Amino acid sequence: MSDHYAELLMYVAPDPIQQANQQWLTRILERLGLGRRDAAHLDLLGLWLAPELLVTQTCGYPLMTQLRGQVRVIGRPRYELPHSSNGAHRSLLLARADNPHTDLAQFYQSRGVINGHDSNSGMNLLRERLAPLQQDGRFFSSVGISGAHRESLRWLREDRADLAAIDSVTYDYLARFAPQEVAGLRVVSHSAPSPTLPYIGPHSLSEAQVATIRAAMNLALQDLPHVVETLGLHAVLPASEDDYQVLLDYQQHAASLGYPVLE
Repeated sequence: MSDHYAELLMYVAPDPIQQANQQWLTRILERLGLGRRDAAHLDLLGLWLAPELLVTQTCGYPLMTQLRGQVRVIGRPRYELPHSSNGAHRSLLLARADNPHTDLAQFYQSRGVINGHDSNSGMNLLRERLAPLQQDGRFFSSVGISGAHRESLRWLREDRADLAAIDSVTYDYLARFAPQEVAGLRVVSHSAPSPTLPYIGPHSLSEAQVATIRAAMNLALQDLPHVVETLGLHAVLPASEDDYQVLLDYQQHAASLGYPVLE
């Protein structure tokens, strides 16, 4: 039995989500007859590019920018949640419930917050949505970087920002298991759709190995109906880098309208 890295670090909260992910990973490895390495010493990029990787999840935007051609896409999740289905999700553009603005154009010169410039749901989808509304390359009076979607929500609740784009899977998990984190906030608008966050493995994987890992992921879901129910995750669909080209199309669309950097 060989040992591999297997981590799911994109959706780690609230606790029931983290626990369900760990149960799923354990069953995947059992299905494949593999052991698990401790990845605590690795940062995200180190994990994504580790030759000992079996499976992990990344964001679609770094897949197409930092990781393109360096990893193998194993599949993408089919969540069935209030704002995500059929292998697609989107960003929810949120503000405080007491904010009087009712459409995005009214948020011009307000305070934005993003989780990071490398985020599809927190930045890229928001930039695409705001590009037609910006003036001279700017939309916000200021843009803060929170480091995480949950922190962006905190900024909204604490009146440190006026508008944020939150991954719809994250939002649906919090609304269900930690509703206090989205209390007092409301959805102003939605982004364009996006393929759900890809599962990846090392570039050295053959097509047959990819199919074997994806099959083990799906069989593990069948073994664990409580995990399916908790995660709202019903299947791992086949996927490739080509499915995520749309994210670069969104980037190019924003640039063509004079909004290459979200400001």
